[in-house]
Amino acid sequence: IMICAAEDVSNADPQALVVAVNASLAAERLGMPEAQIVLAQAAAYVACAPKSNSAVCAIEKAMNYVANHKTAPVPVHLMDSHYKGAAKLNHGIGYKYAHAYPNHYVEQQYLPDELVGTVYYAPTDNGVERRIKEYLRRLKGE
Repeated sequence: IMICAAEDVSNADPQALVVAVNASLAAERLGMPEAQIVLAQAAAYVACAPKSNSAVCAIEKAMNYVANHKTAPVPVHLMDSHYKGAAKLNHGIGYKYAHAYPNHYVEQQYLPDELVGTVYYAPTDNGVERRIKEYLRRLKGE
């Protein structure tokens, strides 16, 4: 149930994983035959939940990139600046602290130069992911 909740339901209904994990804990504590009721409830919840595999697709895309490319350098403004000599290397210069901006979001490059514009996680229109997608669009002013 937990794998299905994470892999097949995912962010379309994030509560599916919470239900599945708690059902497994309850089943451990209750034992059979009572645990079958808890497990049946969780299985029904996960089976009826909206589905999305966009998190799995994001992991696969990222892992494929890592497997087939050299590690790209971290943008200099994201590099650690809390040590002596960091300023000489320009580490941390130009970094924008997202929590100091409205909605705790700021336009800033996080990916290495060669990956700018790459999207790994693309929310679907199913369930909660629709809200996630709309939220991300609003943040970016789209």
